[in-house]
Amino acid sequence: MHKVHGFLNVHKPVGMTSFAVVKRIRGCLGRSRVGHLGTLDPMAEGVLPVALGQATRLIEFASDVRKGYRAEATLGAISDTQDAWGCVTPVPARCDFSRLDEVLAGFVGEIEQVPPMHSAVHHRGERLYELARRGESVQPAPRRVTIYRLQLLGAELEASPPRLWLEVECSKGTYIRTLCHDIGLRLGCGAYLSALTRVFSGPFHLDEALPLDEVLARLRARDYSCVLPVDFPLQHLAAVQATGEWLERLGHGHAVPVTPFPAGAEGAVVRVNGPDGRLRAVGHLEWH
Repeated sequence: MHKVHGFLNVHKPVGMTSFAVVKRIRGCLGRSRVGHLGTLDPMAEGVLPVALGQATRLIEFASDVRKGYRAEATLGAISDTQDAWGCVTPVPARCDFSRLDEVLAGFVGEIEQVPPMHSAVHHRGERLYELARRGESVQPAPRRVTIYRLQLLGAELEASPPRLWLEVECSKGTYIRTLCHDIGLRLGCGAYLSALTRVFSGPFHLDEALPLDEVLARLRARDYSCVLPVDFPLQHLAAVQATGEWLERLGHGHAVPVTPFPAGAEGAVVRVNGPDGRLRAVGHLEWH
């Protein structure tokens, strides 16, 4: 079977895990390695970048990017999973909407989040969701994340239950359901995530994403026009070039001279291209 290397920009549907998307794509490609860049929960839809073949080796360099979401938060209740798929418990207190703008502004910047128990975060060698399924509860360590932008798109404050629609731009590792939960706590009435769409992940955008069924149909027909180049999500890295005999040494993992050497870039992760401009490696710059 033809080996395929590169990235797919998949529009994941609601109700499917990210792993299930990867499994279905792998089924179209035989033994090819397939992985994704950043999990989307089953209740969420939107951009799910998928790496194919040799591109899976670049996931660690392509994942640390800004991500954007549109979220619906339902107020007046909390959920044990912090989203609509959990056990929802009403909170009798009324929301203090007079503080809404102030509360939202308080989440912009670098903040601490405590990962939800129903998440894939590791705790002493086990994932939190595995502990939660056994009825065990632990106190996960808080993690620092960055909310670059938090905009109120709309609100139905007199509805029953009240709802907010938010647009969020954030760093890797941010839990939007935890953000909604924490907003509800500060408003005094509780909240949970009731709908979520990822609109971008680095250079992968929703308006360019293909529905999963279309991706699968193309791959089965051996139409690989939807596969993006292996360096597509690496444009944020500076590019250098290796030439001649050094290309072979590069392929064996040896340090090689490159040009140009960007000023002040020692220790930086860079793309290493050949004379034809194609990506040959990703490496760290060192001054010798």
